[in-house]
Amino acid sequence: MSLVPLENYQSEQHQDVWENLKKFTDARIAIGRAGCSIPTHEMLKFQLAHAEAQDAVHQALDVDLLVSSFKTQSLDSLTVHSQAEDKQEYLKRPDLGRLLNSESYRGLQMFKASNPQAYDVCIVIGDGLSARAIEENAVPFIQHLIPHLQAEHWSIAPIVIATGSRVALGDQVAECLHATMLVMLIGERPGLSSPDSMGIYYTWKASTGTLDAKRNCISNVRPAGLSILIATQRLMSLMRGSKKLGYSGVELKDEHEMVSLDTAHAPKRLF
Repeated sequence: MSLVPLENYQSEQHQDVWENLKKFTDARIAIGRAGCSIPTHEMLKFQLAHAEAQDAVHQALDVDLLVSSFKTQSLDSLTVHSQAEDKQEYLKRPDLGRLLNSESYRGLQMFKASNPQAYDVCIVIGDGLSARAIEENAVPFIQHLIPHLQAEHWSIAPIVIATGSRVALGDQVAECLHATMLVMLIGERPGLSSPDSMGIYYTWKASTGTLDAKRNCISNVRPAGLSILIATQRLMSLMRGSKKLGYSGVELKDEHEMVSLDTAHAPKRLF
């Protein structure tokens, strides 16, 4: 029997030929190798990213921090909770995260009884799968968004902070508050390079049981992703178009245009 000798790998670290592309993306590319394995520092970076993603999922939303932040901006807020009693149940039972618990539902009904007016816009903030994303991005986003809503002379409901929340929970909130336009901010499922990614879901005349096809989504809102400035512009474009046409979702196209840095050329569309 003849034995095939094992290939001998040199012990020094080898860089990947795509090394220069790493400055353009957070994706785990061009990690190189050390011998027949990956470099130790890349392994440690992977383990850190995995831990951050897990922490983002299990971290509890700091509701008091959000409430106090909105209070300093003279913005009213309400707090609600889904039917998922804790994070473990929330992860195992997505259906419970889509509905308000009885106490929260009664609270919204009582608020509506004393404030019977309808609203143009309802903003709901849900922890989703990354409370970190909400804590880091929701307040500055709303700070940027509110002046644009006021410029359109749209009435704004108190901001609703929802824990144990899935996207569809916002539908029930908007229905309770009689709001025409729903803006749902929620923590997105964290990737290994994006534990702080916030998603925005917009729905025209949301109600319990609204299909996902009726929503428009703006994803990856975070400092290393889609900027708050561009996200706000895209959302306002969708809202203006929705108010004009009377619907949202797959039939509502994103008409937002980015102004080219070169003023000699016409504005460019995002897609």
